[in-house]
Amino acid sequence: MRYLHHSAADRREMLASIGLSSIDELFRDIPKKVAEAFEPLDLPAHSEQEMVDELTSLAALNTVTDKICLAGGGIYDHYIPSLVDHFLLRTEFYTAYTPYQPEISQGTLTVMFEFQTLISELTGMDVANASLYDGATAVAEAAFMAERMRSKRKVAVASSLFEHVRRVLDTYCWASGIEVVELPTLPSGQCDLSSIPSEISAVILQSPNAFGVIEALDGVKDRIGETLLIVSAHPMSLGVLAPPGEFGADIVVGEGQPFGLPMSYGGPLLGLFATKKEYLRQMPGRVAGRTVDTDGNVGYTMAAQTREQHIRRERATSNICTNSALCTLAATLYLAAVGGKGLRRVAEINTEKAHYLADRICSVDGYDLAFPGPFFNEFVVNVPGDAMCLHQTLLDAGYQTEPPELLHGFGLENALRIAVTERRSREELDRFVAVLETLGGSR
Repeated sequence: MRYLHHSAADRREMLASIGLSSIDELFRDIPKKVAEAFEPLDLPAHSEQEMVDELTSLAALNTVTDKICLAGGGIYDHYIPSLVDHFLLRTEFYTAYTPYQPEISQGTLTVMFEFQTLISELTGMDVANASLYDGATAVAEAAFMAERMRSKRKVAVASSLFEHVRRVLDTYCWASGIEVVELPTLPSGQCDLSSIPSEISAVILQSPNAFGVIEALDGVKDRIGETLLIVSAHPMSLGVLAPPGEFGADIVVGEGQPFGLPMSYGGPLLGLFATKKEYLRQMPGRVAGRTVDTDGNVGYTMAAQTREQHIRRERATSNICTNSALCTLAATLYLAAVGGKGLRRVAEINTEKAHYLADRICSVDGYDLAFPGPFFNEFVVNVPGDAMCLHQTLLDAGYQTEPPELLHGFGLENALRIAVTERRSREELDRFVAVLETLGGSR
């Protein structure tokens, strides 16, 4: 089916039917400061053929890389068991939408229920929803949830959040009039919690953070009292680290991509969200529940939809309209495939290989860790010479690392962030170090 746009006469007729004379009048409820922040796209008029040719040329700019991936920053190159893709392609699961009719959606609802159980156990929390769009949105939604519960119009945020997560959080808070106060970073790479401001709704930490450093969560909740503690956790790290729930976290969020989802140029992704039982009615997203029918047969259905605009309207907890159901299925299949012991072993391998590479890199003259704090599978190294030139040299040698400018916002002008997963072999890591050694003082 082709899309047929409305003619000028169609638009006039529709506007007249609701008593309006222009498109501008239709959108007059949008605050002026928001409307002025966006400019028209001013797209050129193209025929269908011209548009297809243009989009094809843009798509051709994407290349399938054969580089050895050491990039991280929130999305990681983990191994995906073959059964994950096998089940994702089954027609009964091949949808990203939420099942509104339980009588024909028992398979999807069962998966959502199991996913919630797994995430609750992994994070050490009482309840989890059936996912959000991505980890960055989950952080922003957690800040909104804290504001609904504490109403201080202010949140304190570690300066060591991933840059893309911080941008999303700032956008949400700016639009809602919530002040974001930044907490500085200690020389160790951990958040400086010595001077948390008063009268805030939440403290938001990421662990491991943008430098790969694991935050010290012990005692934080005791210090902040009624202020909510929000922790954005790398889910794979929870295979070896104590869950944030054990430290009194009120809300735990995260990016679920490491569980069965490819890097895919940055998406689609999967937002994890878990909280305490008493906060259930304030949690965004959907919750699947298990029940029995009149004959005593076990069945699954939507148990809570507190964020639904069409149910709660202005009292909705969120404007997110669906959940990443297909990505949720992938994560559930991944966790079921590896099991508890398997997840721990994968996390251990990540840790071991990352520390092996970090030690090898630091043995090369001119290289050292930017932060001495404990890390999981990601770390930042200071490099001699020009980091951008080194990045290109590594690309030419077959290694994909993150562009160094992604760290400039943290004041790290000459550094590389490196992530190591279970997919990297010792030979690959040794060859990486050999490239650094051959450069010597030539840069």
